[in-house]
Amino acid sequence: MFDLSAMGIGYGSLLMLGSMILLLLTGMQLAFVTALVALVFAVGWFGVGALPLITSRLYSFVGSYVFLAVPMFVLMAALLDRSGIAKDLFDAMKVFGRRLRGGVAVQTLLVAIVLASMSGVIGGETVLLGILALPQMLRLGYNRKLAIGVTCAGGALGTMLPPSIVLIIYGLTASVSIGDLFKAAFLPAFILAFTYMAYVLILCRIHPEYAPLPTEEELAADEDVNYFKALLFPLLTVMMVLGSIYTGVASVTEASALGVVGIIISAAIRGELNFSMLKDSATATMSTCGMIIWIGIGATALVGVYNLMGGIDFVEEIILALSGGSVMGTIMIMMLILLILGMFLDWVGVALLTMPIFVPIITGLGLDPIWFGVVFCLNMQVSFLSPPFGPAAFYLKSVAPKDISLGEIFSSLLPFIAMQVAVLVLVIFFPQLALWWK
Repeated sequence: MFDLSAMGIGYGSLLMLGSMILLLLTGMQLAFVTALVALVFAVGWFGVGALPLITSRLYSFVGSYVFLAVPMFVLMAALLDRSGIAKDLFDAMKVFGRRLRGGVAVQTLLVAIVLASMSGVIGGETVLLGILALPQMLRLGYNRKLAIGVTCAGGALGTMLPPSIVLIIYGLTASVSIGDLFKAAFLPAFILAFTYMAYVLILCRIHPEYAPLPTEEELAADEDVNYFKALLFPLLTVMMVLGSIYTGVASVTEASALGVVGIIISAAIRGELNFSMLKDSATATMSTCGMIIWIGIGATALVGVYNLMGGIDFVEEIILALSGGSVMGTIMIMMLILLILGMFLDWVGVALLTMPIFVPIITGLGLDPIWFGVVFCLNMQVSFLSPPFGPAAFYLKSVAPKDISLGEIFSSLLPFIAMQVAVLVLVIFFPQLALWWK
């Protein structure tokens, strides 16, 4: 039996990291990479007797009651994607931008806020906006980069806005209240959204040619929209989900089920509910949740083994040494690590691999883990748009006109990435933006 423990935690950490990178380069999925590395190091470092410790850790992860909220919110997004609710909502929001230069872009961001508040999953929102908003802005003569950037960045707002799946996974990993996380993320999320809107309006004022005003014929066509019908169901759903959480009437898990019921009732009243819609939505939900659970199992096993090896103390010593013991330096090093990992790994993997290590360091420094959860989400918001593997860009590319390249999408996102980083820095230096409710 080989004994890896003889090499010490420093070399063991390098070997573990190198093994993961090599396996990822072969094309193996992250979930299986982490699980395989965890198994090899558990047996090689401690022997076969350590395996029950890993299985007990996995059971506590998959058995968490709050985890039930994840499939419910994913199902909400899937049902929303397959109904006409989002299209009618987009048409109704024209009332906000009818005679305003840049109004359709602002309208797109407002729709993104409502959609994010209904589901918290960025993939469906980005695709929906790519189908509904991007062609309309291009048809109206909007600047291509502005239209692309607004659509993609707006679709990614689900990362921050409650009920964000990112916040739920962080809450599970860090063992903090998800309801408190939702409260904490509310203000920073809206600061980010309204920063986008201010940018659009200022840019269009400086460059009027970027956003031509609609013609009288186009304005007249908007009069046919049934605003009451289009706005009623989405706003009621948002009130059911977020209202029940913020007032304490329902837990996050119960609120997620209420949201699914609200979407199903809305689709039934609209005459859109059928077996095919439910089947497709359930299949998409199972696929997404299966991915999240398997990544969670692998990452939980790996972090558990690394913790037993003494890795968390080792990483803490390294980070504190690099930062010179400075609290702000420690946070900045963590942010840099998250930004780099976010460019190459799925956010689920980033959260489950790093938060069990970072959160104890944060609490040890006397900082609030709720605040750090908001900072983490803002960091992941940047990773969703950042090259080379920003997922929001790939979601948009899948539905964008063929003449829009992936390179053009990433270049269009640069101003929005800069705004995300600015809000991230703002929340880091002014924690009360996230802790205003305490």
